[in-house]
Amino acid sequence: MTPHSPPAPWDLVFTHANLATMTGPGYGTIENGALAVSGNSIAWAGAMEDLPGPADQLAKQVIDCTDQWILPGFVDCHTHLIWAGSRAKEFEMRLAGSSYEEISRQGGGIFSTVTSVRETPEDQLFEIASQRIRHFITQGITCVEIKSGYGLDVENELKMLAVAGRLARAFPIRVEVTFLGAHALPPEFSGQADAYVDLVIEKMLPKVKDQGIAVAVDVFCETIAFSRDQTQKIFRAATDLGFRVKLHAEQLSDSGGAALAAGFKALSCDHLEYLSQDGALAMAENHVTAVLLPGAFYMLKETQKPPMNLLREAGVAMALATDLNPGTSPVFGMTPVLNMGCILLGMTCEEALAGSTLNGAKALGLEQTKGSLEKGKDADFVVWDIDSPADLCYLVGKTPVNRVVIQGNTAYKSAES
Repeated sequence: MTPHSPPAPWDLVFTHANLATMTGPGYGTIENGALAVSGNSIAWAGAMEDLPGPADQLAKQVIDCTDQWILPGFVDCHTHLIWAGSRAKEFEMRLAGSSYEEISRQGGGIFSTVTSVRETPEDQLFEIASQRIRHFITQGITCVEIKSGYGLDVENELKMLAVAGRLARAFPIRVEVTFLGAHALPPEFSGQADAYVDLVIEKMLPKVKDQGIAVAVDVFCETIAFSRDQTQKIFRAATDLGFRVKLHAEQLSDSGGAALAAGFKALSCDHLEYLSQDGALAMAENHVTAVLLPGAFYMLKETQKPPMNLLREAGVAMALATDLNPGTSPVFGMTPVLNMGCILLGMTCEEALAGSTLNGAKALGLEQTKGSLEKGKDADFVVWDIDSPADLCYLVGKTPVNRVVIQGNTAYKSAES
């Protein structure tokens, strides 16, 4: 740029990159493309030959990405990222043949995590969760949903949500927070499920609203958790307070939860191994995203797959997420989930990558700002050292991240880059 040139309109431009924009079929690929950033937004995306001038005159900084791919950052739309303690011992017990009931009788299962969370101070929980967030960023995850649900009383549910709020402020990654007070029935309410639901509705939800951190409410609607009627009561109270809703649905049986959630215009229904045709049609009609969680499917050695063809035929958007949690999906990155989605659930690579980007954003109500490489959207993307987008589904145990950009700033850069 000469001293008399006009100021560069863009802050950054990434040149000679292959772009998987996720805006159309075939990954929305633009070969030998460029991506420009202004502030925290994408300012331009297209072919190098269509750049409106020399790159070094258009941007303050030019980054050459020859032989690399740029994709939208991963949107992990279902995690239980905040917890304390370990459940590796019960993993060993399951491998040795112990049932869930036997493990629970010995103090294992979700209630061991609840005990650990209740005993762990907020600052310590924050430090533990911070390590996981840092790792997520190195894996190309630029937006994450975090649920509560391991406190199961007013004090500790609010503590978990407070930790999530601190994570959102401390790290560049976008954090969407979901209140999951109706995750399981705590031991002190054994045999009193309706009384616990009343506690969730009358005490927890108003305090969660006043705290101002959570944006959505989730429920585990299942034979081992909360009934359809109890879920409906919680959803009514939540929507009356202005929350969006999500649902753990049809994981172990067909409870009719998906259709119920669709009636409340839910953001998503998650798991869905036993989803019925009526449930799928209701989701499609109400634009509810199906969040598939192959990590839990894998860890639990499940055999009932979500009805993939039914979802496709109904036109339901399919998202993928890690379901990161200490018991049934200790999966700390999206690329293993992409592979499991393809191998275990029968997704195509294109479906899996759309599920972890644009459809993941849909599951959080963020599709207008995240999940694809389009002008005006948030500048959240990843530069990958790969030969094709399918490599992210194909390569197991390798996450070839070159650079992670969140809100227009480099949040992580590999040592080799």
